[in-house]
Amino acid sequence: MKATTAIGIVVAIVGLAMGAMMEGSQIPAFPNVPALLIVLGGMGGATLAGTSMERMKAIPALYKKAMSGERPDLLGQLDLLVGFAERARREGLLALDEEVAELDDEYTRKGLQLVVDGTDPELVREILENEIDGMAARHAAAVSPFEKAGGFAPTMGIIGTVMGLVHVLQNLAAPSTLGPAISGAFIATLYGVGSANVILLPTANRLKALSAEEVELRTMTLEGILSIQAGDNPRVVGDKLLSFVPPADRDADGDAAVEAGAPEPDAELAAA
Repeated sequence: MKATTAIGIVVAIVGLAMGAMMEGSQIPAFPNVPALLIVLGGMGGATLAGTSMERMKAIPALYKKAMSGERPDLLGQLDLLVGFAERARREGLLALDEEVAELDDEYTRKGLQLVVDGTDPELVREILENEIDGMAARHAAAVSPFEKAGGFAPTMGIIGTVMGLVHVLQNLAAPSTLGPAISGAFIATLYGVGSANVILLPTANRLKALSAEEVELRTMTLEGILSIQAGDNPRVVGDKLLSFVPPADRDADGDAAVEAGAPEPDAELAAA
């Protein structure tokens, strides 16, 4: 389910709110603008100081990616590569030239184009592995603001609490204000710890998981492209690539396509 991250965050917030209400707390007691400014302002400034403006600008798009990102279609990619293997074995690598140009996935298109152009297999592997490494490095850099913010937020919450308690101690002569003032002081800690552990760090972990799945897809694609270049039997190509697919995701259709050696590559390419 692609909305797992959003659902998880909502469940966590609702669970915390319900638990607080069952203990006798009132939800209107939690909104606190000064505490919110301290946590968000301090966290945002510290994160910006440790990353860059470009990374900060990308945060909304990354939130959207984490909330709605879909898992890569490993079986679909497997079927596509097996279809190319069948055609290459039957008609030769040059027969793939027209189909390669129509591929939407840039990585697959680049790898197969290198093969069609007669590039040495070791050079093909090196180029495509560099592409994977570069993508993984970009993903890690994109995740870093969330990790940094998740580390800064609790500290900013504590700072906000200390600032609130300083204000409390300055007003000990007014006992009637101590309760609300102390309560408001600790709201900052709640905001900092809550935002880090309910929103920021789970989002970072989700983005890391999406990156790992993309790396797995590209690694599978790399092995498939090299097998096509080597002229391996489509059945062998399918069996090799199927090892990248989790057993729970290997449906009957995917297994059948591998066992049959992708007998209808034209239909598969059209579907891709």
